[in-house]
Parts: sequence; C-alpha cells; structure tokens
Amino acid sequence: MSNQTLHGLCPEPFLQESFFPSTGGFTQGRYCAQLPSANGNVSCCMPCPLADWMYGEEITTKSRAASWLSVAVLPLCIFLLVSYAVLPPRWTQRHYLSICFTMGIFCMEIAFVIPLGAKPDQCYNQITPNDMHSNLSCAWSGTLLLFGGWAVVTWSFIRTLAFHLQVCWEVILGKKFMWGAFICGWGIPGIGITVMLLLTGVSFRFGDMCHINIKHATKDYWAPVMAFAGASLVLQLATMAYCIHVYVKSIFDTTDSSTNSSHLPSYTSSVRTVTARQAYRRIRRVLQLQWRGVALVFVIIGNVIFFAVVFIQVNNKTSLTPENLHKAQPWIFCLISTKGDVKKCQSLAHAIGPNESTILALLILLSLVGFWNFILFARPGMFLGWAEFFKTKLGRNHEFVSADARAKTPDTRTYEMLGSAVLTSCKSPEPIVRSPSAARTKSPEGSHYGRDARYVRPSMSFSSPRPPSASQGRDWDPQSTFAQSNHQHTPSK
Repeated sequence: MSNQTLHGLCPEPFLQESFFPSTGGFTQGRYCAQLPSANGNVSCCMPCPLADWMYGEEITTKSRAASWLSVAVLPLCIFLLVSYAVLPPRWTQRHYLSICFTMGIFCMEIAFVIPLGAKPDQCYNQITPNDMHSNLSCAWSGTLLLFGGWAVVTWSFIRTLAFHLQVCWEVILGKKFMWGAFICGWGIPGIGITVMLLLTGVSFRFGDMCHINIKHATKDYWAPVMAFAGASLVLQLATMAYCIHVYVKSIFDTTDSSTNSSHLPSYTSSVRTVTARQAYRRIRRVLQLQWRGVALVFVIIGNVIFFAVVFIQVNNKTSLTPENLHKAQPWIFCLISTKGDVKKCQSLAHAIGPNESTILALLILLSLVGFWNFILFARPGMFLGWAEFFKTKLGRNHEFVSADARAKTPDTRTYEMLGSAVLTSCKSPEPIVRSPSAARTKSPEGSHYGRDARYVRPSMSFSSPRPPSASQGRDWDPQSTFAQSNHQHTPSK
C-alpha cells in the first residue's frame, strides 16, 4: 500500500491511523491527533520518524557524530580498565572508586557504538517507532546508556561522600565502607534500571540510539537520578566551603602568631595555631590526592543536569496534551499547506521540542565523558608500567650458565674434526672453586677492628669525657661510707 493510499482522509503528509495495526512496535510513540474531515474527525499521524520532520533528515546523520566520537573514546576506557587489571598498583594508583566509575562510563560509550554496527531500523511501520521489544539493538543501546548514567551518578555520590568524610570528619574508610559502596553503587542502578524498563521502557526518539520513553519517565528515572546528582553537588560544595574555611583560618592564625612575636604566645593560642596548620596540611594532602575525582564529579553532575533538563523539556513538549497540540498548530498547518516541506516549516518546530543544536550538543557531551575520565585518571606512570611490562614479557631471558656446564660432556670441537695441535693449543678454564689459603686462617688482629672513633660532643650536651684517674676512676674512698661499729671483736682462744 503506497503512501498516497495510506493518507486516506488525512491531508498530506499525515497518514490515517486506522490503516495500521494497533499492535507491534511502540504504539504509544505515535504522534497522532484528531483532525476534522468531510466524514467527521479522523485520527491522523505524523510519519515515522518524528525527528526527521522536526529537524530534517540530516538529524540522523549528524547524531552519528556522537557515535563516532565514542568509537575513539572507547579504547581509552578499555586502556584504563586493562591497566587497572594488569599493572601493579604502584603504576596505576588504582582504587575501587575509580575502577567502578570507569566501568559505568564504559557502558555509556558502548551504547553509542552499538548502532554503528547494528544499523537499526527506527520504525516498525510508517507511523510506529520501534522499541526495546521489537528491536534488539534498541534494547541494548537504551539499557546500557541509562544504566551507565545511573551507575555514574551513583558512584559520583559515593566518591563525594567519601571525600566529605575524609576531609570534614577525618573518617578513615575501611572495608565496611568499600563493601557498602559496592552494594549501593551497583545495586541501586540495577534496581533503578529494572523498574524503569518495566514501567517506562526505551524506544527510538531521535537518532539511531534508543532513549527513555515519556510515560512515568520523570518518576522512575529522572527524579531519583537528579536527587543523587543534587546530593552530590551539595556535598561537594559543602566540602569545598569547609576547605576554604580551614585555609582562611590558618592564614589568620599564622598572621596573629607572626605579629605577636614580641612576646611569648600563650598555651591556648599556640595549640589553636598548630591545630589550624595541621588541618590545613591534612586537607591539602587529601586535595592533592583526589582533585581528579573532584573535577570529574563536577563534569558528570553538569552533564547529568543538562541531560535531564533537556529530556524533561522534550517530554513535556511532545506529550499529546490539548495544550501542546494547540501550540503545535502553526507547525502542523505549515506542513499541510506546503505538503510536507520540512525546511520551510522547521522554524516553527521549536513549539514541540528543543532546537537541533541542543540535541546534538547533548549527545556529544555524553560521548565525551569517557575522554574527560581518561584525561583526569590516566597517569604517566601507566605508560611507564606498560613499557616495563612488555620489556619483561617480550625481552630476552638471560639464563644462568655454570662455568663447568660442559665438564661431563665430550668436547664439541671433536665433531668438527679439528687436529690435535689445535685441540692442545686451547686452554681449559681454570676451576672457580679454590682451596682455602693458609694465610687466611689466621685469627684477626687488633688492626682488623679499625682505629679508635673520635668523640663528638652533642650540641645540647653539657658534659665531656674525662680520662681515668689513678684510682681507676674513683675519687672517693669506699671505706668512708661504712658505718663504724662499737662492738669490739675478741679473738677466740
């Protein structure tokens, strides 16, 4: 059946919905409305895909730029994960927070690469888009993208919480925190993505990659994701404010102690000054170790907030409500009057969605998350570690060869039929093990112990060594300390 026949009672370019089955594909993704006709109101639908009529057919080609960026970024994520798994920790400075963070980003990058190989068909029929039930590529790309987003946001919150506890509360994170982080970091995204797929699902909305549907999307995905992102942002800002507070306090304490140098400081002020300096040094050390994670958390939170705002805006404008249909009337009448000329009506399409540049910027920013992760967490030591790894594995093995390895084997020169004159001219190696010399069996003399050491008086010592006196170091008479007895001893007869 041609498109001319499928128009039915609907004006061009719209298609009559009654000509299509009510099952198959994502039927809730049809963009249909009741239009008046000679036979009454008839349900007319926009042809699929809707994004081509809003932004032009080039939107699919332009959106593939984000997928090709992910092709370039994906090896960087693989390099980090393999380095964490193979190289020793002294080269990678690996930590479970960084490893899990990179795994979440890896899922997002895979979601962008899948459509390039699968080349999926966005539409089930002329008015119905495909969803996760009718297209396998849609199911994998949408699930991995949203699961990766969930995981990245959750691990951003865990990293921010760990940073806050270390800096503000001086908590030493142990195995309990690590196992709790594993359970929450992967359990929450797993539960969240399961609930989202059951209640909302994913389908083709723009481009070759599937995105979350409109129904219940705010409740089961965007609201909890934004809650974790907002909590991460608040904790991060609170921690940075505390760092600034400690830094300023240490400056004022140092100034007070330097200006009051004319007299000795009191005990209380001295303790307060030392405590502020120690806190500042401790916080500076933590910042030196974790500034990469802090920077990446800010990048992730910024992308997530932008991503959520744009998609919530798209959902609000494309949902089939009387208010949205009223706003879309100028664009719909333009398409009817021009018989489907997209370019002439493209300026009016902003009434039902964001502009094309916003959509493309959103996809490109998402695909570049792995690049920023590599820039911040790829250390120069990783490359040195790989150089040493390949040098050790592929280098020549230097085996130990004993000096008398051929002592019990026949001379190999006899196989070359060398004459006796040549054989006698060669000198066999001398034995390495020698009998002990008689000169070395003597007992060590006094000179073996070296000369007398020179006494060096310590700088804070007020005593010095004295030579022994004639009484062998005693300048007192021991008998003078004895008590005198009044008993007179009478010798026995």
